[in-house]
Amino acid sequence: MLQQQLRLLKPPGPVQAQTSTNSRNLRYMPESESSRVHEEVIALRDFMSSRILGQQRLCNRMLVALLADGHILVEGPPGLAKTRAVKTLASGVRADFQRIQFTPDLLPADLTGTDVYRPDDSSFSFQPGPLMHHVVVADEINRAPAKVQSALLEAMEERQITVGKNTYPLPGLYFVMATQNPIEQEGTYPLPESQLDRFLLKITIDYPAVDNEVEIMRQVRSEAQQGQMIMPNSNLPISQESIFAARAEILQMFIAEPVEQYIVQLVDASRHPAPYSAQLAEWIQYGASPRASLAFDRCARALAWLEGRDYVSPEDVQQLAHEVLRHRILLTYQAEADGVSIDAVIDELLAKVPVT
Repeated sequence: MLQQQLRLLKPPGPVQAQTSTNSRNLRYMPESESSRVHEEVIALRDFMSSRILGQQRLCNRMLVALLADGHILVEGPPGLAKTRAVKTLASGVRADFQRIQFTPDLLPADLTGTDVYRPDDSSFSFQPGPLMHHVVVADEINRAPAKVQSALLEAMEERQITVGKNTYPLPGLYFVMATQNPIEQEGTYPLPESQLDRFLLKITIDYPAVDNEVEIMRQVRSEAQQGQMIMPNSNLPISQESIFAARAEILQMFIAEPVEQYIVQLVDASRHPAPYSAQLAEWIQYGASPRASLAFDRCARALAWLEGRDYVSPEDVQQLAHEVLRHRILLTYQAEADGVSIDAVIDELLAKVPVT
């Protein structure tokens, strides 16, 4: 039975040539070029894990989101190397990096840029803002008012910014990591559910283990002595073209219809939980939108590709369930009063929805 299920998940072979000349799938791209791209991305993943100790899941999910061409929301206490992680990612892909500290007095023009008057020729010229970089950290995004958040979300969703009557496109490689501090919520502007839904993944992180923290001290001391971060692999930094090639391969990856059905049923169970569990019906007020299904599809492909497979399995979907659904399901008042966490609700969903 298990072998039969695995045959259904794997692509039917032999694979016929694609009609499109732009296909860059692992199965259609020349093997040498495909292997080179995969090795470069794996080298980037290993480099990030070696520099961000104790946060391997964060590094993996950041790379999954980058390959899936999406953005992430990270929630965790301060001092857990969130900014360092993104800066390390940017250094590994030859990308410009910019950190923005969100504050209550921030204005949209502080992000997008503004038209500056030139008195010498009585003209206006556009001065780009920090959003025009490849990799952006929006630190404590919930500390800025809604009009500032909306400027960031336009850049994330539309890949453009608008200043006055002019619209400016953003770079082809564009990645945003927004952060939230769960410890204190006083003086914050919580993101509405409709805006949270635009983040591909929501990742929660916690303090590192004791052994990892000892290694962190040694690593920071060593970097201070050397004065810079050393690239340990000759494949780094990789080119942005390698990321684009990997994205093209991932988009062409095979996904079996039973896995597609499992994704949709899992998301639909969050909207109509009663047939699966009376307890789930008491916990869930609003379920996930179709963006959750799209996020599962894109991220499961990226995760499978990182693991060296050319097909998606239900285990890929299950591994990503918490990050995909965590910010897309709204709990009832009763669930919150009973102290039920959103992760516990997702665990129950995974337990009740069968793999077809």
